[in-house]
Amino acid sequence: MPFHYFRVSSDFAFCDSRLLEIALRSMAAASNITEIIFLGLSQSRHVQKVIFVMFLLMYTAIVLGNGLIVVTVMASKGLSSPMYFFLSYLSFVEVCYCSVTAPKLIFDSLLKRKVISLQGCITQIFFLHFFGGTEIFLLTVMAYDRYVAICKPLHYVTIMNRRVCGLLVGAAWSGGLLHSAGQTFLIFQLPFCGPNIINHYFCDVHPVLKLACSDTFFISLLVIINGGSISVISFAVLLASYVVILHSLRSHTAEGRHRALSTCASHLAVVGLFFIPCSFVYMRPCITLPVDKVVAVFYTVVTPLLNPIIYSFRNTEVKNAMKRLVGRKVTWEEK
Repeated sequence: MPFHYFRVSSDFAFCDSRLLEIALRSMAAASNITEIIFLGLSQSRHVQKVIFVMFLLMYTAIVLGNGLIVVTVMASKGLSSPMYFFLSYLSFVEVCYCSVTAPKLIFDSLLKRKVISLQGCITQIFFLHFFGGTEIFLLTVMAYDRYVAICKPLHYVTIMNRRVCGLLVGAAWSGGLLHSAGQTFLIFQLPFCGPNIINHYFCDVHPVLKLACSDTFFISLLVIINGGSISVISFAVLLASYVVILHSLRSHTAEGRHRALSTCASHLAVVGLFFIPCSFVYMRPCITLPVDKVVAVFYTVVTPLLNPIIYSFRNTEVKNAMKRLVGRKVTWEEK
């Protein structure tokens, strides 16, 4: 896989960082508060020490596990099919997505006072929804890839050529950018006069809306429409793809059905782990619940952690490629 494909995300981030900085300055001028305080997952010092160790280990596993998938796909000629091309991007996005919240949570667990600047808070919202939206679109693209591979196998190579794959990945990044820009733009318009305490461990749209000192009903409605429409449309496309796939598998051999179902099951597991918690938080009125913090852990940390496990240990080709990659490294070190 050409390495320059991974410049797509950095180009988007660079272009938007300048616009984001200008907008943040104008928003700060209309607000009285300059920082936001997190209550975190727990106020107990003992529990916070446990949180530090647990999430440090989980974040390390996320970076190493997903990073290993990216390196394996890039270095292995046998994993050149579009399915693994999209898988490497999904792993890359998982690392970025988790890095928006996990390092801050780990660092804050060592502190008594958990603080983030107002500008940092809005920036966190931007990148959280940027990478989260991109992941949703990538999962939808991967469902389409499985549909073409199983339902139109003779035309798979023609339909899913390198140019089309690049365009689909670019569309996923663009979709995530538009979604994030829409959510963040709505927050930019609000003045924040206090209080400045959030019962969460990171900044998100719903908790921040509660801090605004103006009527947020219309903006809350737009937030729900923005996030909800993406979730509903993507989930509908995913559902339709797998209904067609399951219907077409009736004409396949038993071995073909087993292999196809195994691949689809891995994808559906990741989709379920990500979509169900996200739908619970974003597809409802803009209210915050105590359980939101626990649910957020699932889609920001648990899903990125399980992604390499689900795709690697259930896929023989990926496991063999990893073994060959490790074997080449050991041989090179011995020489």
